[in-house]
Amino acid sequence: MNSPTRMSRFRAWARHNLFRTWPDGIVTVVFGSLAIYVALRLLNYVFVTGRWDVVRRNLKLLLVGRFPDDELYKVVIAVAVSALWGGVLAGLVIGRQRRAGTYIEQPKTPAKHIGLLVARFWPILAGVAVLLALSESFGPWIATLVIAASALAGRAVGLTVAGPVSSAPLPVKAILGLVLAAVPLVAVVALANVTGWDDWGGFMVNLTIAAAAIVLCFPLGVLLALGRASKLPLLKATCTAYIEIFRGSPLFVLLLLANNALEFFVPRSIAPGVVVRAVIVFTLFTAAYVAEIVRGGLQSVPPGQDEAAKALGLSPARTTLLITMPQALRNVIPAQIGQFISLFKDVTLAGTAMGVFDLLNVGRGITKQPEFAGLRLDVESLAFVALLFWVGSYTMSRESQRLEKKLGVGT
Repeated sequence: MNSPTRMSRFRAWARHNLFRTWPDGIVTVVFGSLAIYVALRLLNYVFVTGRWDVVRRNLKLLLVGRFPDDELYKVVIAVAVSALWGGVLAGLVIGRQRRAGTYIEQPKTPAKHIGLLVARFWPILAGVAVLLALSESFGPWIATLVIAASALAGRAVGLTVAGPVSSAPLPVKAILGLVLAAVPLVAVVALANVTGWDDWGGFMVNLTIAAAAIVLCFPLGVLLALGRASKLPLLKATCTAYIEIFRGSPLFVLLLLANNALEFFVPRSIAPGVVVRAVIVFTLFTAAYVAEIVRGGLQSVPPGQDEAAKALGLSPARTTLLITMPQALRNVIPAQIGQFISLFKDVTLAGTAMGVFDLLNVGRGITKQPEFAGLRLDVESLAFVALLFWVGSYTMSRESQRLEKKLGVGT
């Protein structure tokens, strides 16, 4: 009974959307055939003609660069701790939503619950599957299981302590927040003690620079937006000058200046390394764009909101913190995530301008190894690099859309 009904619905949908008129039908057939042809050629390249040995033999170099082989277990521990941290945060958020009655319950059956998780995180799962398929040992499989188990354990812990944390006094919540905020920082510092940040490489250094810059540029951008909207002339002029200078300067030039000209002003003995310089440049540059995005969000809040807050007797600081800023940030979620995705991809400029041994530099370099020189394997290596960046960018985009839908942005 269900099959004819589904088939009739599909026919009705196709007739309405694909073959409504003769021109629509011709366009559907032509571009559908072209899409099938491209998909078949792509599958043939990936599974038949592609020469992926250059990626398989250099997988460790592409992911973690020159990190010592005998210390790789510390990278796994750091990632597992970060997964545990993320699971705890997710559990706390879900527990709080359940207490507030705003959480949409997941399906009761484990199969449907797993299906929803796969549908949500399939880009990451696909990327992990590719990495495991290219690996030549059981180490990556064990590391993946450890990381996944850490995330699930963290979520369970977060759900368990969500109730006591919600009812805890404010000082306890503040201490817990500081502890949670320090977890990823401690993990990064622990890895930096193994080998300096400048000796990192591969996708690990891309993720580190991008994550640090995103975390640092957001609060700075919010403060700059508030400063530019301030009625204090000196504060407004300073923030405006900062924003316009950095928005008007090419990012590549700023990276070159940080790499070549910084030591003219700062002694070499106290000058930070290239990775820290890259983080600082990306933070300062992106904060200017975030400030303009947030300023646009502040202007989108109806004036009546501010007037209602004044009528209730709220101070300007409480009005901004509790009423204006939450609405402004909600309205500009798509623009903010778009800027963060751009930052994530722009990290490759640090490899060109500052000599950071990032993923793109590694992808270019492995094709020049003696056993691969002259074989024209740039397409395979760069395709792998593009896949990793696509997984990160697309995941951020999907989570942004999910958050927009949940908050009702644009509705």
